[in-house]
Formats: sequence, C-alpha cells, structure tokens
Amino acid sequence: MSSVATTPAVTPTQATRVPWQAKYLLLAFIWGSSFLLMKVGLRTMAPLQISGLRIFAGTATLLTLLAITGGRLPRARRTWAHLAVSGVFLTALPFSLFAAGEVRVSSALAGIGNATTPLAAVFFALALLPSDRLSPRKLAAVVIGFVGVVVIMQPWESTGRPDLLGFGMTLVAGACYGLGWTYNRRFLGDADLGGLSMPTALLLVGSALMVPVLLVWWLFNRDTYAAPWAGHANLDGGGALLPLLCVLVLGVVGTGLAYMLQFDVVRGAGATVSTTVTYLIPVVSVLLGVVVLGEHLAWPQLLGAAIVLVSAVVIGLPARRRAAPPAP
Repeated sequence: MSSVATTPAVTPTQATRVPWQAKYLLLAFIWGSSFLLMKVGLRTMAPLQISGLRIFAGTATLLTLLAITGGRLPRARRTWAHLAVSGVFLTALPFSLFAAGEVRVSSALAGIGNATTPLAAVFFALALLPSDRLSPRKLAAVVIGFVGVVVIMQPWESTGRPDLLGFGMTLVAGACYGLGWTYNRRFLGDADLGGLSMPTALLLVGSALMVPVLLVWWLFNRDTYAAPWAGHANLDGGGALLPLLCVLVLGVVGTGLAYMLQFDVVRGAGATVSTTVTYLIPVVSVLLGVVVLGEHLAWPQLLGAAIVLVSAVVIGLPARRRAAPPAP
C-alpha cells in the first residue's frame, strides 16, 4: 500500500518464528511494488476502477482476517463519523490520485511522490495537534524537502521535465496520507481497539465511498466502458488477465495483508522502527520501475528524490532531550 499504516499501541515483544527484520523488508517491497502493480493495471483499467477494486479486495481480506483473529469493529457513532473523514484521505482519494497520476508519469516517479507524506504531516500537525511544535530542525527539513520537490519538477525547463499535472497528483496523494494520519491521531487516538479493527473499519468506509464514485464515473463514461467493472482494450496489445491479477494482488497483499506485517513489525521492534519503512518505499518503486518496466529517471529526479528522502528522515528523528540543569 502506497501509504503509511497506523501503528497499534503495543510494546516490543519477543521475536516470532519469522524475524521482524524479514517482515520489515517484505513490507517495504510490498508497498514499494504497489506503484508497479498500478502501472500494469492501467493497461486495461481506468484509475478509479483500480482504486475501487483495490479497496474492495483489501476490505474483503481484512474482514476475513478480523473474523479469524476474533476481532471486532468499532461501535461508537462518533468513531464512525471520524472514520468517514479519515477514510477519504487514507483510502479513496490517495489511491485514486496515485492511479490517475500514473497515467501521466512513471511508477518510479509516483513512488517518489509518496515520500512527501512526512513533509505534509508536519503542516497538518500544526493545525490539528496543538501539542506539536515546529522545531527549527523540522522547519529546515520541510524547506529542504520542498527544494527537492522543485528539483524533481524542473519548472525552469520547457521540455524533458515530468508531467506537472501527473506528478502533482502524486504529491497531493502523499499529502492526503499526511492529513489522514494526523486526523486519526487527533480524533481517533483513543478509539483504537487494537489489532485489525481500525484498518478494517477504514477500508469499509473506503468501500462505501467508492461505490457511488464509481457509478457516477461510469455514467459519464458509458461509451467506453460497458459496465463499471468492465475494462478497456489492453494498451500494450496483451490480454486483460495480468492487469486484473496485479490489481487483485495490490488489494489483497498490498492493502490487506500488509497491515498484518506492519503490526508484527511494531510488536517485534517498536513503533519508531516500523515507521522508517516509509523511506524504503520510493527506493523499491524506482528500482522496480527501472528494472521491470524499463522506466528512466533523469538526474534531476534522482537528485530531488534524494533530497526529499533526507528531509523525511530528518523529520522522523526523535526530538533532542534537553539536559537537566545541575542540582544546586
């Protein structure tokens, strides 16, 4: 999932049969490969079809896992009201924007856009979390990250630069994650039942949102698509099976099972270590885009991506503790 998952309030426990390090690397690969899967899915499916099927498949997966593990969904109306808001910014909107952005830019560049999530989260935290303060270090990191985004977009070039609209969609998608998780911390921090309760509830909200969106989209595109679930001819001249399988994997593995891995990493190494997987996602997306799809990134994109990643790492560093004054 081209996203940063919430982390349950648990403490590190003893390592399970599979070490958490292996699950950490697998999680980075799963979420980093989501951009490649979307790119292949676009061969026969529209962006909204991809995001819809992704959410539906992820919801079915988590509902099954929730039943197997004996978990339960939230019941309070207040919780579901806030989930309706965060579900927009954590599922339907970013998933759709990433898929739409990849119509115009490479999967590698879309993965780089996802790396801006920590930068956006800093701004939203100032508005929604009064206790959070913008330290000079974080302010400098945000400014440097913005410089990295400008380097990627190359506004001084008239040719050879990335499609600004497409890359802009991926930036907005990354910002949605920053807003959504900050909103969750502000309004749903005390409502988490643990386990898969909140992730499942979020995807349920996303599924409910995508149904009317897909129907309205189809009404305006009936000349091209026979039904909301019907695709178009493969743009590469192949069949429709591979794109469909890619999107199903994106939903079941990248949006469903990835949550299970995330929770296991938190329990094995702690929440701080688990969140650093965000920094590996664009690295994986770039490698897969170049090796598997034959995509190419110019040096400004690679330089800008490095700048954005460094700024994101700096933002994620723990705050320095001031030394206690000496006793009189």
